[in-house]
Amino acid sequence: MTRVKKGDFIEVSYVGKVASTQVIFDLTDEKLAKEQHIYNPNHVYRPLIICIGEAQILKGIDDNLVGKEVEKTYHIDLNVENAFGKKDPKLIKIIPSSVFHKQNIDVFPGMQVTVDRILGIVRVVSGGRVIVDFNHPLAGKDVYYELTIIRIIEDKKEEIESLFKFMGISAGISLEGDHASISLEKELPEKMKKDLSDKIKRLVKVESVEFSK
Repeated sequence: MTRVKKGDFIEVSYVGKVASTQVIFDLTDEKLAKEQHIYNPNHVYRPLIICIGEAQILKGIDDNLVGKEVEKTYHIDLNVENAFGKKDPKLIKIIPSSVFHKQNIDVFPGMQVTVDRILGIVRVVSGGRVIVDFNHPLAGKDVYYELTIIRIIEDKKEEIESLFKFMGISAGISLEGDHASISLEKELPEKMKKDLSDKIKRLVKVESVEFSK
């Protein structure tokens, strides 16, 4: 019986739903997305590889997966605090309509807008004012996940690749013994490379990491 422990890289598939409405807000299955009429052609549907204990998924799920068995499906309930947090009244802002008019944007309730590089949802448009909610869309809601642990990743190259995919960094990975060579598509700051190198050594258990471009 194989059980998940902290530091394991595991592959999972899941469906996330709002507890009160059963509305799906996240999933990894393309077929199900199409069946539920929530398919997004710009989204890549596939199982996710995460490293347990590295905050790559909601903490409530991360903590819950320790000790669970591979090749089994679990129902994981998350209350507001363990999911996306409570709504913060300070993140609900009143913005003059003129701010949007200057950008030729006609706002309406439910519209997503970006203000100072922060994404928010328009709640009210009235009297020359726009009320925008910058809380996470699921803040204040209990949610649950149906999550299947598909496998524990044993291949070190695949583990390293998953770290770069999680960060959205394009890189070629080669491994020779305990030495990892990382070919970057775009140059990264030296401190970021140092932090990545330390993380790879700690999590993947390799002795050395070399970057090239």
